[in-house]
Amino acid sequence: MNAIPQRLAIPALRWTLGLVVLFESCRFLLSHGPIHGGLPQWIRPVLGGAEIIAAILFLLPFTRAIGANLLLVIFALAIAIHVLHGDYNVGALLVYAMAALVTTAGNRAS
Repeated sequence: MNAIPQRLAIPALRWTLGLVVLFESCRFLLSHGPIHGGLPQWIRPVLGGAEIIAAILFLLPFTRAIGANLLLVIFALAIAIHVLHGDYNVGALLVYAMAALVTTAGNRAS
């Protein structure tokens, strides 16, 4: 692989993941519809707020590893909540988790 695309791939993936999660978390936090599966109302601000904080930490260079680990925990919790409520459509969450894992592995390798 050419050196320039290889050097830019991991940071581009990190920024894409961080911005997408930040945007989707804000949408989730500000939505007004009923919460999936009859979950308590406090789930939206707790999960959405935690995702926003983790995404911001993930985008900042000096807190990137902490943000990635928090995102992995949040994605695992979100997957568990979905599966426990019979919603097995968790492919996007799995892709997000793997992208967070790849970006942290890429940082450790360099």
